Amino acid sequence: MKLGILAHTFGKLPTAQLAQTVADHGFNSVQLALAKALSDVDSANGKLSPGLANEIGEQFDRRGVKIAVLGCYINPIDPDPVRRRADIDRFKEHLRYARDFGCSMVATETGGLDTYQTTYPDHYEEHAWGILKATLEELTEEAEKWGVHAAIEPVSTHTLHTREHMVRLFEEIPSSNLGMLFDPCNLIKQEHAADQAGFLKEVMETLYQRIIVIHAKDVAFNAQGEKFNPVPGEGILDYPLFFELLKTYKPHIDISLEGVTAEQAVPAAKHLREVWGGVHV
Repeated sequence: MKLGILAHTFGKLPTAQLAQTVADHGFNSVQLALAKALSDVDSANGKLSPGLANEIGEQFDRRGVKIAVLGCYINPIDPDPVRRRADIDRFKEHLRYARDFGCSMVATETGGLDTYQTTYPDHYEEHAWGILKATLEELTEEAEKWGVHAAIEPVSTHTLHTREHMVRLFEEIPSSNLGMLFDPCNLIKQEHAADQAGFLKEVMETLYQRIIVIHAKDVAFNAQGEKFNPVPGEGILDYPLFFELLKTYKPHIDISLEGVTAEQAVPAAKHLREVWGGVHV
């Protein structure tokens, strides 16, 4: 099982200390969000270089930790065009240097579903879609230049919030350099809980060819229907089925543990590895 963790789970630390902390907790890969995780690196727009990326990658590699994916969580539909341009430029810079970090993926989400609800009440979803598509077309073109992947994560409250939206996205932007970061807990809605198996199978069977990285946490809904994320094993996600699907459709895919504190990380990882080990396909 290729189980890593979001690097900033352990806080914002100097690079060498963070890499050692990740290794000491038993993880051999990370999703690295530079601005969230590294206290000794200025990752502001324009500051990255092959040399800096190599230095960071080597610090992790020396400790047996791979940078599986760069996290660059921008708002690709920001209503402010100046901020949106800065975000696009930041993501493109991450794409350019991704391989110098030792990875080939840069990940983001897609902005709140209600972003344009006030200004375009009759067609706010479609308006946001148009902006998102234009942004992702530009990012995908950059990814193609460098032979890397833009990994897009659908979330139940964001612009991309259903399996159907992901299908549409890949139909409208068919580039193989655009992939999906699949976090079932982010995509699942309360109505899916009754037939979770059907939901997971439908997503995987429809989109597995475009899924390139996984997040692992857990999900539950309170009495008011509000969604929250308990520690893996304490929610409702059917991990045995999910792992069976991953072993069947995406063997050896990188998985990043999410939604835990530093103190919860080791027992959560132990639980997930035990479940993984008990699944046979």
